Amino acid sequence: MASMEYYNIILKPVVTEKSMAVMGEKKYTFYVNPEATKIQIRDAVEKMFAGTKVARVNTMNCRPKKKRRGMAVGYTAKSKKAIVTLTPDSKDIEVFTGL
Repeated sequence: MASMEYYNIILKPVVTEKSMAVMGEKKYTFYVNPEATKIQIRDAVEKMFAGTKVARVNTMNCRPKKKRRGMAVGYTAKSKKAIVTLTPDSKDIEVFTGL
């Protein structure tokens, strides 16, 4: 696997009711590159958001969904989500503060 830059690893934050509910516990959810490892995700979060220290990273691979358009059948793109838990003395991530 070729090396990826940290700005190519984290694609976008996941904004759902469930992900917003666990933000009080310093858990943040992101869509990440499907080829990224937990160590790469940890390093990318610490570089992108200054003052954060990652305690743990949990990842899940989301399978593509089957979609139909008339008789034609296709699949959506596969994706990967990462739940990043920060240490208690870490700064909060500013992306989520205004939501």
